[in-house]
Amino acid sequence: MTPTHRAGRKSAPGRLRNSIVLTWSLAILLAAVLLPFYWLVVAATHSSNEIFDSPPPLMPGGHLLDNLQSLQTTAQFGRVVLNSLLIAVLYTLCAGTVCTLAGYAFAKYRFRGRDALFGVLMLGLVIPAQVTLVPLFKMMADLEWLNTYQAVIVPNLALPFGIFLMRQSMGTVPDELLDSGRVDGCGELRLFVRVVLPPMKPALAALAIFLFLFQWNDFVWPLIVLRDSASLTIPVALASLKGVTDTDYGAIMAGTAVAAIPMAVVFLALQRHFVSGLLAGAVKE
Repeated sequence: MTPTHRAGRKSAPGRLRNSIVLTWSLAILLAAVLLPFYWLVVAATHSSNEIFDSPPPLMPGGHLLDNLQSLQTTAQFGRVVLNSLLIAVLYTLCAGTVCTLAGYAFAKYRFRGRDALFGVLMLGLVIPAQVTLVPLFKMMADLEWLNTYQAVIVPNLALPFGIFLMRQSMGTVPDELLDSGRVDGCGELRLFVRVVLPPMKPALAALAIFLFLFQWNDFVWPLIVLRDSASLTIPVALASLKGVTDTDYGAIMAGTAVAAIPMAVVFLALQRHFVSGLLAGAVKE
């Protein structure tokens, strides 16, 4: 037996030990991540008094239907969920279209001031969103868009991160491929749809997840522009349940658990494309 083989045999227990340690470490981290979600689901099935028992309940209770009924009575929660779904889906489609077209233009077209314009656009990544709240509110008031869906959707259509992601991803499409399509008589719109978009599916999936979750979880801007209780989104409606002297935490937990379902569905449906989509722009132009 050669020294190399002996060294390999000696290192086998060490590799097994490292594998066991790594597995248990990942299991502990996974449990730490999932524990708050488990507690959220459990708390959604208990009344407010039971939630604050000592020790707190760790198994599901029997008040889920009562909490959902309270949500429906106090916040018209069925309508609120539909509002959030409609706004998030419309925003994802519209903002996805804008970000994709803008990213393609910045990546593949040469025009005067392109780099300067892109640099100005990227300033949106470092400027706090709170700075723009007052000017945007004044614009919505002048347009008479307050308490409308377009007031929630339109201001953030050209999202800087979305444009940056699509520009980086589309930079990997060879210019020669586009030139050959133009030589064959392919129009710009057809070229974009038939040649550019098909290999961009992972990036588009990552963009869709990001846009949907961005709008679904948005709280401050809908709180400012939506006035009617029937037009509220889920985060705003749940915040309105917190009273000065009395708060139905069971109902809030139930509403939060319901709000987490679409996020989980969207992520699980597109998660196999998510990482590859985020890394699609790692190749330098």
